[in-house]
Amino acid sequence: MNQLLRQGLVAAQGPLAGGGIKDVSCVAGGCIHQAWQLQLDDGRSLFAKTGGLDVLAMLSVEAEGLRALKAWADPEFLEVPEPLAVEQVCGESILLLPWLELRGGKEDGLGRGLALLHQASAAAHPGRFGWQTDGFIGAGAQPGGWREGWGDCFVSLRLIPQLKQAKHWGLDLEDWKPILSRLISWLDRHQPIPSMVHGDLWSGNASVLRDGRGVLLDPAIWWADREVDLAMTRLFGGFSKDFYAAYNEVWPLPVDSIERIEIYNLYHLLNHANLFGGSYKKQSEASLRRLTSLIG
Repeated sequence: MNQLLRQGLVAAQGPLAGGGIKDVSCVAGGCIHQAWQLQLDDGRSLFAKTGGLDVLAMLSVEAEGLRALKAWADPEFLEVPEPLAVEQVCGESILLLPWLELRGGKEDGLGRGLALLHQASAAAHPGRFGWQTDGFIGAGAQPGGWREGWGDCFVSLRLIPQLKQAKHWGLDLEDWKPILSRLISWLDRHQPIPSMVHGDLWSGNASVLRDGRGVLLDPAIWWADREVDLAMTRLFGGFSKDFYAAYNEVWPLPVDSIERIEIYNLYHLLNHANLFGGSYKKQSEASLRRLTSLIG
C-alpha cells in the first residue's frame, strides 16, 4: 500500500479520520484487487481491498452483498463481515472490513449457518427471483432484474447472458435455444422458494473462525433457489462432509437436488470460460451436451 493512500485513509476526510495506521501487511488477494491487513494505533486490525478507480463499482456491490447476507445470518453459527467503508481515496478504490482470524477446520458451523440463512430469508422472501441491480460474478457481469418464475430467471438472467458472451469463442446461443426453452419448464416443475443466496460459494469465499463459526466472503447475491449455493460448493475443491451433514440437519435438500447440480454449475463454468478461456470452454460444452441428454 503506497504512502499516499495510507495518508489519505487517516486524513480529515478519510474513512479512518482521527486515527493512525501502525503497520500495513500485504496478504493473499485475488486477481482483481490487492489485499492488506492494517494494524491501527488503537489496537484494531482491519482488512482492506484496494484497486483502481474502475473497481469501485465492484467493491460497492461486494459491500451491498455482505450487508444483505449479514441481515439474514444467525451470528451464533455464521459471521459475515460488516463493511466499514467503501470509497475512493487518493485516486484508488478501497473497501474496509473488520479483520477476521480464520483457522479452517471442521465446517459444521458453516453448513448450519448457511442453512439457517437460507431458511430465514426464504420465510420472508419477496415472491420473485433476481436482484434489483446489476452486479458481478467474479469479474464478470451478473445482470439485475426480476422474474416471477424460477426457470425464466435462471435461464434469461444467468445462462443466456453468458451464452451471448460465449459467441466469441465458439458457442452460438441460437444452437441452444430449444434446450433452454425446455429447461425453463423443467426448472419450474421444481418450484423452489426464493432464498437469499451467496451466489459465488466456492471454497475460497468461505472459511471458519477460531471459535468454529462459519464465515462468508465475496458474495454475488440474489434471490434464487438455495440449491445454487449448494451446487457451487461442489466446484473447485468442494466442502467437507461435516458441512453437508450440518446443512441437511437444519434444512434437508430434496432427494432430486442432485439432478440440478450440473445445471446450476453451468452458469459458473460459462462465466469462467468467458473470463479465462482454457479448459473451461471444453467443460462448458460438455456440460451443455449432458444437459441436452438430461432434459431431452
